[in-house]
Amino acid sequence: MTTASSEARPFLKWAGGKRQLLPQLRRFYPERFRAYHEPFLGSGAVFFDLAAGGRLRRGAVRLTDVNLDLIGCWLQVRDAPDAVIDRLRTLESGHGDDPAGHYYRIRDEQFNPARRDIMHGPGAYTPDLAAMLIYLNRTGYNGLFRLNSKGMFNVPRGRYVKPRICDADNLGRVAAKLSDLAAAIDYQPYRQVLHSAGRGDFIYFDPPYAPLSATARFTSYTAGGFTGADQQQLQQVVVELAERGCHVLLSNSTAPEVAELYDENREALRVGIRAHKVAARRAINSAAARRGAIMEYAITNMPERAA
Repeated sequence: MTTASSEARPFLKWAGGKRQLLPQLRRFYPERFRAYHEPFLGSGAVFFDLAAGGRLRRGAVRLTDVNLDLIGCWLQVRDAPDAVIDRLRTLESGHGDDPAGHYYRIRDEQFNPARRDIMHGPGAYTPDLAAMLIYLNRTGYNGLFRLNSKGMFNVPRGRYVKPRICDADNLGRVAAKLSDLAAAIDYQPYRQVLHSAGRGDFIYFDPPYAPLSATARFTSYTAGGFTGADQQQLQQVVVELAERGCHVLLSNSTAPEVAELYDENREALRVGIRAHKVAARRAINSAAARRGAIMEYAITNMPERAA
């Protein structure tokens, strides 16, 4: 019998990660679909959820993102899990002796200097870099990925008493699942899904959310951010895929600009897209007291199924 603990699960924390929202999102999964595409990969929570349910077919999974570090890390976990685990165990050991000093030494003296080479593409990523990214992700502030104006990772240390840094068993399961499914993992913009998705495919979009406030853009994880114009272009991609006969599901905030694009939007309605408000949990906020329940949009052309 398969148990939750025996299934591969996200190995990275990620701003906007969807593990807490999965019960809501499952109501909009299609009953049947061909290939699966996730163009804003992040932690891959929906991918892992579908994989655990046996919903994915070998050779019919495409996972993409425009974050070089993220894609490089996923590739190394898939292709060199033992090397990543070995280095991560060393990082975990060093963290226990001096958490603050160790974190900043790894971030500033090892990770940032070494990652300059990845500007040539995720293929330049190494198991060492992947392990350092996982370490910084598991011990940094709220699992954020943020770059400064010089392209350097600058997330401060988080205040965790005993963070779980090296989950070797899960990393092994992730590598096995990605290999078993022959999942394609690529560095490319979300718009490329228009060249790969066909009728009957399922596409899940989890873009950087439109901000509900002026300070919410703190969670942006690419140097250029994700602007209002980007949200409009994404809506056009979603509409085109729906017209093509794809099953589309998109998560976003309930910001006015998102409501204007999807909620009672004539073009979206024409292709059967509806915006459903679902209860989510805010995990990224500078004040712990302000983390909690919040409404988000689940935007889709699929009928809602019973929970």
